[in-house]
Amino acid sequence: MNFDSLEVGFDIPARVGMSEAEVFTPALILDLDALERNIIKMGDYARAHDMRHRVHGKMHKSVDAAKLQMRLGGAVGVCCQKVSEAEVFVRGGIPDVLISNEVRDLRMIDRLAQLPKRGAAVSVCVDGLENVAELSAAAQRHGTKLEILLEIDCGSGRCGVDDPAVAVRIAQAVVAADGLRFGGVQAYQGAMQHLETYAARQGKLDVAIAIVREVLAALEAAKIDVPLVTGGGTGSYPFETGSGVYNELQCGSYAFMDADYGRILDAQGQRIDQGEWHNALFVLSSVMSVAKPQQAVVDAGLKAMSMESGLPLVFGRGSVDYVEASDEHGTLSDPERQLRINDKLRLVPGHCDPTCNLHDWYVGMRNGVVERLWPVSARGKGF
Repeated sequence: MNFDSLEVGFDIPARVGMSEAEVFTPALILDLDALERNIIKMGDYARAHDMRHRVHGKMHKSVDAAKLQMRLGGAVGVCCQKVSEAEVFVRGGIPDVLISNEVRDLRMIDRLAQLPKRGAAVSVCVDGLENVAELSAAAQRHGTKLEILLEIDCGSGRCGVDDPAVAVRIAQAVVAADGLRFGGVQAYQGAMQHLETYAARQGKLDVAIAIVREVLAALEAAKIDVPLVTGGGTGSYPFETGSGVYNELQCGSYAFMDADYGRILDAQGQRIDQGEWHNALFVLSSVMSVAKPQQAVVDAGLKAMSMESGLPLVFGRGSVDYVEASDEHGTLSDPERQLRINDKLRLVPGHCDPTCNLHDWYVGMRNGVVERLWPVSARGKGF
């Protein structure tokens, strides 16, 4: 090994041209071939079904990934959850950004209202009349226009309204408010995305779609035009597409995949990471100890991966399993004693979104060689 090639700086895990064995670990790596296949496949699906696709930026928090999704997959823009995330995407040149969440802190509303000055279309969700007035005042103060989506609680039990009469009153307030434009409805059922069977997910979506239809009927009766009904995720997008109600999808994790999503089954009963989508995101780790028989320890633990959705999977190593995590270590079962010191292992994290938020860089790999580095642009932007 040429040790001079490892002098890449204190904060960067790799440089272009390195082999995978030379990447400093733990590092967040992307299989670029798998990533591009996923993006193209979702783009082709959306176009074939006459659906817009707005990719979820909270998953990767990356301007570069979002631009690739627009270029290869035809995405119209991104959605994200926080004003600080939206600021990063707008500054990075993403032309259409939806905050698919409520913003109630008046200071953040003020920042939100300034974003259209940078040339982007900016939209945000509401579920309360007071918020309409707050957003209107800020937009007028800065001479901008914000698009407002009425959020419907269609089963997640979080934000949003489920009373059609309340929905109509909020929509009417938006239509009447200066500085605002009523853009339509946000209806995302997040609570069912990881239900294992296709039938279980479809049952939850049938209920959600019925709620959305009821609200849309009330808005139509009040003569309020609803140009956009947006929602859908990696675990549910066929149902929103087939509903005849939605016209925009918000899928995010399809591009990277993770162990939790990978377990769910498609309509044929197959895991979705074994056909429908490909694992593109990994935490690259190194074996640091084989002191105990049939066990190895790697350098990727809780500070390198989110574990609330389960332990990571060891990719492509047969009988090797990740069995326990602590802050800086991952303990692996290695019954066949395959592993040696400094062996590199690709780990599929349980949940991609919070895992990505733990790292500063994506290391893009193709054919075992580093092709590019992307910053995790919106890392830590949580307000």
